[in-house]
Parts: sequence; C-alpha cells; structure tokens
Amino acid sequence: MMNIQPPPQTPAPTSQPPEPPPPPTPAIQATSLTTTRGTRKVLHNLTFTVPQGQITGLLGPSGCGKSTLMRAIVGTQARVTGTLNVLNHPAGTPALRSRIGYVTQDPSVYDDLTVRQNLEYFAAILSPGHGETATRRQEDVTRAIAEVDLTTHADALAANLSGGQRNRVSLAVALLGTPELLVLDEPTVGLDPVLRRDLWDLFHTIAANRGTTILVSSHVMDEAERCHRLLLMREGEILADDTPESLRTSTATPTVEAAFLHLVDKANAT
Repeated sequence: MMNIQPPPQTPAPTSQPPEPPPPPTPAIQATSLTTTRGTRKVLHNLTFTVPQGQITGLLGPSGCGKSTLMRAIVGTQARVTGTLNVLNHPAGTPALRSRIGYVTQDPSVYDDLTVRQNLEYFAAILSPGHGETATRRQEDVTRAIAEVDLTTHADALAANLSGGQRNRVSLAVALLGTPELLVLDEPTVGLDPVLRRDLWDLFHTIAANRGTTILVSSHVMDEAERCHRLLLMREGEILADDTPESLRTSTATPTVEAAFLHLVDKANAT
C-alpha cells in the first residue's frame, strides 16, 4: 500500500487592513500669527486651525481682535507676521479672491441700486465676460437672492431696506460664485430672533450641502451652541479651540458662556 501524503497547505495570505486616509488639510491654518497697530499688538502669537466643511465660531467680547483676525484671513490686514495659510495658499494670494466670500460688519451695498442691481454689479466684477458667462452670472444672482430670502425684494432700492435686509444683501453678494470659504463678521448683529434663526439655518444648509467652510464671528454667546467648533478670544489671544460639548465638559459648566467665563477667570488667575 502506498502512503500518499497530502500536499502541504499553503497558508492563506494575511490581508492587511487598509491605511486610514490622511486627515483633510485644514481650511485655515495659523502659526504664531501676530498683528500690530501702531505700537500696540492686537493679535498675540495665535496658533489654530479651522476644519473644512464646518461652521467655526469666533467668539469673544467687542474689541478682542475678531475683526482684525478676519481681515488677516481674507488678506486685507496690514502688518501681519507669522504663518497664515488659507485653502492651501498664503493669505492674500490673488488666487483666493474668487474662493472666499467675506461679509463685513457694515453692509456692503449701494443705496441707489436695487437688490438685483447690487448683485449684478458685484457679479460682473467677480466674473466679467459676455455670452455664457453673462448667463451664468444672472443665474448666480437669482440663486443668491433666493438663498437669502429676498426674491420678493429683488427690485427694491437698497436705501428702502431694513437693516436686516441690507445684511442679507451683503450675504448674497458673498454667496455669488459659491465660495469654498465664507468669512462672516458678526452677520446677525441687530437682527430679530426669527431672522437670526433663519440665517443660522442657512449657514448650516450651505455647510452641509456644499461642504463650504464657514467662519462666523459673534459676541453673542448663545450662538456658540450653533457652531461645530469654537475659537474663544479675549484681548487678542485664543483661550480655547474646541467643540462646544468638549468646552462644557472640560470646564464642568452647563453653557458655552459659562465655560468662557471660567476660562477668563482662569487666565486672570495665572
């Protein structure tokens, strides 16, 4: 009888788990960012990141440096040192102009033009040209007006609008061309609670549906709860860079406002 041995079993190849994808590059990345005005230092060696596709709230009392920081990010602030990259480019690079929408505290509208005329003017600056380009501009204008709920006021003179409506015109201008980054400097100041709620709903829709990164400043602490992430500022410095939930947990406080006050007291003590 022949003794036939079975062939040796070849071990099955072990499959290696796939490498996790690298984390996305932050929309904004600052290192040792400093700004001076005259002999006074306004921003003090700020180091922080702003993640892509989220709403980051820049919160702090009036005069703490929020507007100065936003101007640095969009490239209009003088005397900035340190490193500040925005959408993988140094802040202020000409290539960023069409990729960033910026809304200042004061509405950027012309009183002697209608809502639509204001947007048509800024759209022509953003995307000059004729033919298909002009058609696309008109589509962008109509879309932006609808997004801020001003369709019924499209032909009204800006001079006849309320303060809240003028703010929405400025926001519509920023939405022309579907920017990748929206920088909004206290866009809800002076608005009634209903309009504030509607604007925040719009911010979340834009972030969720388009993946737009939104950096929005405020000194109203209850708006902090509406953000995915927070940068808390005081006297030109960043006290915290975290989510609202983590801030409440780490400070054992029930609200972001209480967490902010806790951090202020801690900073004063040290």
